[in-house]
Amino acid sequence: MRKNKIIGLFAALLAVSGPLLGQTPATGQVDAQKEKRMEWFKEAKLGIFIHWGIYAVNGVSESWSFFNNYLPYEEYMKQAEGFTASKYDPKKWVDLIQESGARYAVITTKHHDGVALWNTKAGDLSVVKSTPAKRDVLAPFVEEVRKHDLKLGFYYSLLDWSHPDYPNKTRTEVRYKDDPERWNRFVKFNFAQLSELNKTWKPDLYWFDGDWEQSAERWNSKGIVDLLRSDNPNVIINSRIQGYGDYATPEQGVPVVRPQDKYWELCMTMNDSWGYQHSDSNYKTPQILLRTFVDCLSMGGNLLLDIGPKEDGTIPDEQVAILKEFGRWINKHKEAVYETRAGIPAEHFQGYTTLNEAGDILYLYLPYRPNGPIEVKGLMNKVNRVWVVGNGTMLPYKVHNKNYWSEVPGNLYIDVPERVQDENITVIAVLLDGPVKLYRGVGQVISSN
Repeated sequence: MRKNKIIGLFAALLAVSGPLLGQTPATGQVDAQKEKRMEWFKEAKLGIFIHWGIYAVNGVSESWSFFNNYLPYEEYMKQAEGFTASKYDPKKWVDLIQESGARYAVITTKHHDGVALWNTKAGDLSVVKSTPAKRDVLAPFVEEVRKHDLKLGFYYSLLDWSHPDYPNKTRTEVRYKDDPERWNRFVKFNFAQLSELNKTWKPDLYWFDGDWEQSAERWNSKGIVDLLRSDNPNVIINSRIQGYGDYATPEQGVPVVRPQDKYWELCMTMNDSWGYQHSDSNYKTPQILLRTFVDCLSMGGNLLLDIGPKEDGTIPDEQVAILKEFGRWINKHKEAVYETRAGIPAEHFQGYTTLNEAGDILYLYLPYRPNGPIEVKGLMNKVNRVWVVGNGTMLPYKVHNKNYWSEVPGNLYIDVPERVQDENITVIAVLLDGPVKLYRGVGQVISSN
């Protein structure tokens, strides 16, 4: 993943005159084809990111550890000698992913270090040719994902700091400044690897990374998209391809306000690392991660939650436990997860909210133990019933402060007894008499006129 590259990315984007996210190059209008291909993504809500590579051997930062000169490049690459995949069980992986409630998985086919997880014919660096694993570990994972009827995503690094024809090697070591012949060879290499991935497996999604080092013209971003869609027309592409993507990908920090892009996804680690690091025990609690998840739901986005398997292919126990808790919570509250859209503005409720597609069920997420009844402000609809999602218990409610002479609605108060509360996040459903209507004014005073 990128680190401290935001300024460089913005500069690169400003230099590109290509189309914006969600726009077609010709018209700038969102087209019907895009709406169709984004349907599953919009409904998926949760995806699992998988960072697996030779960096798990010593537990160092993937690619960045040598790029930032924390250790010599040769020492980093020596980890390949310890990558065995000896206990790798892709069925076990995908069973767990499905149990978590995720609807798609994105795996690192190749990170910035250039080591491919499949038997690439376009280069010499792969777990097949360069490690004791001596096998394609991508193919069996893809097979299991398809068997489980999940959507398949491929992470692919556009840059490759190991490739002899890529200009940059580390932050301080550059192979060349201006050599069109070498650059064109690298572009052909990228196209060759992407062609292999696309023709062999036809993934549902490409998750590009590393775009900040070059412009759209240099990468030939349009050519990449054209190549992928030539025989995989419905494939979804993330935003990190210099203006030619389908959806935005904020990283780690939850957006404070909803991103402008119609489709978006937050990618986030469970601890502080993308790949497996032996010393990183700073895991977020399931409650914190679930809270992040419902925060994304409330703004109409997805969460792409990361796991980092060990070099032998086993998933750390802490990560397994988190995925299982996600599965428990989502299975209990699935009606308030999959078929929902962004909720009401934050001023109306102290917590997170979503709506069903029809807009007549308001879901309230409580990541806290309420001290007394919870409150919804500015709701103009009549409330037909209120219940606890996944429990079914009907809840008593009252409306206070509604005056007959004022158009300002009263405040809705709902009692949520402790016995119905979830151990992590409680969800309350409010059935309205029609699509939600909100009062957004500043109140009203008595007038003698």
